[in-house]
Amino acid sequence: MTALAEPATAPRSPFDLTGRRAVVTGAGRGLGRAVALGLARAGADVVLLGRPGAQDGTAQALEAEGARTEVLDLDLADHDVIGQVSADVLAAGEVDVLVNNAGIIDRADAVDVARDDWDRVLDVNLTGLFLLTQQLGRPMVERGHGKVVSIASLLSFQGGIRVASYAASKHAVAGLTKALANEWGPAGVQVNAIAPGYIATDNTTALREDPARSAAILDRIPAGRWGAAEDVAGAAVFLSSSAADYVNGHVLVVDGGWMSR
Repeated sequence: MTALAEPATAPRSPFDLTGRRAVVTGAGRGLGRAVALGLARAGADVVLLGRPGAQDGTAQALEAEGARTEVLDLDLADHDVIGQVSADVLAAGEVDVLVNNAGIIDRADAVDVARDDWDRVLDVNLTGLFLLTQQLGRPMVERGHGKVVSIASLLSFQGGIRVASYAASKHAVAGLTKALANEWGPAGVQVNAIAPGYIATDNTTALREDPARSAAILDRIPAGRWGAAEDVAGAAVFLSSSAADYVNGHVLVVDGGWMSR
């Protein structure tokens, strides 16, 4: 009697992040929380970086799903501590994926923007992002592999209304993404960004509560709805995975079709 052949082992999915260690900033709520959960569900161990106490709920949700989770305190506006926090992260193991999600927005007429408010937005959205990426990206470059995914915005392409500092910072994130891709791509590190469209998060509460603005926005979106944070998570998993090994310097728009109009 001929013995039955052993079933072939199923090939690993290119989206599988098992064994990868991913750092996500600002994962306490909204996009960051959804992205952290998406990475964990794809198999990654997740390190949450954010303000004290802000990540606790997300950490509990990840742990409830069996994900290995670490939480470290970090305020990206405090540039003096980024080096030490990065060293603490790296002391616990290699970082395979960095998702720069943390960001803030200030709404005001450009003629009324105060210098402190301008600095606060740029300190978090651009300078803090760069310094953290520099610290955690250096070992990726040295060993020859890694993924960096930053959360950009439709305002990486457009000017918006009453958000001068935010638009400036998000244009800069798109430019920084391309600059780092040019430098780090030859070393095997992919640097990309996601530009979410109009997503129902705390940052868009004012827009959603303005009937005229909300109606105008929805009228332009072919999908006919505001996006959900989970709509961005799949894009983050893709760019963090080996499925995106030949994607570099790209700003992936996730907007329900807004930019096609």
